[in-house]
Amino acid sequence: MINRTLLRIKVVQTVYSYYLNRKETSDDIEKELFNSIQQTYNLYHYLLLLITEITRFAQNKIEIGKSKYIPTEAELNPNTKFAKNSFALQLESNESFRKFVDDQDLSWFYHEDVIKKLFKEIEQSDFYKEYMASETTSYQEDKEIWRKIFKRIIPEAVYLGDTLEDINLYWNDDAETVVSFVVKTIKQFDEKEGEKQSLLPMFKDQEDVDFAKNLLHKSIFNERKLREMIEANTKNWDLDRIAFMDIIIMQIALTEIMNFPKIPISVSLNEYIEIAKNYSSEKSGAFVNGILDKIINTLKGENKITKVTLV
Repeated sequence: MINRTLLRIKVVQTVYSYYLNRKETSDDIEKELFNSIQQTYNLYHYLLLLITEITRFAQNKIEIGKSKYIPTEAELNPNTKFAKNSFALQLESNESFRKFVDDQDLSWFYHEDVIKKLFKEIEQSDFYKEYMASETTSYQEDKEIWRKIFKRIIPEAVYLGDTLEDINLYWNDDAETVVSFVVKTIKQFDEKEGEKQSLLPMFKDQEDVDFAKNLLHKSIFNERKLREMIEANTKNWDLDRIAFMDIIIMQIALTEIMNFPKIPISVSLNEYIEIAKNYSSEKSGAFVNGILDKIINTLKGENKITKVTLV
């Protein structure tokens, strides 16, 4: 689940934190990196938990309506299509999901206001009204309504983002990416799998774990050499006036370019330019691109970059 793009961001954030407090050991910073990754995986489950909690809210609303002293006709005979959504019920019974939620003690109990607001927005949406009015019922329809909720409502709910940030600082920058993982999960769910349906794993494979570890340690271990290359190519700049995050980003980008022969230079370059745009100053993307391009050309001329051709 945690893709290479997110791993790069996590390494940049961890290295930046390391330089703010150099008292940490190599073991400490590795623990910090993987704790950050674990928190992102927790967020994935926490957002999935929204599905079961909103569904439960809908179920409770129906029961409250029925139990009124003088219920209306609509309350006595409610439309239960959303409350009995087959995809949401399948997720609720998913064995690995329930175990993870219990083990990590994840809950929306203290944020029922968020659940209530989200349900109200869902109820008011055109696609929800269309779903409820449809005379057909299918597993695909039930998945599609939740896909739309996570594509159209969840990303726009500012109060949800504020709540996530209050709960966990690690979730501050991850929500948008993790929402896309939830959408992918919804798409992959298969009714036939029942409660055994697999969720996205934390890592695709061991190669990604090793990539994160090596990128982190090599970036810090080779700091002096990497900083000298950056300084040599920024002679017209006062290094003290260059955004510190830009230096960190270039340091890690060069580490990847020089130490991971299977990753094309263009892939690495584009990834770190995007990180610079999103996590540093307004002009950082162009600046990082220009400096890295100069350094890469020099390294190529000195045959210090080796890339394998993948067949």
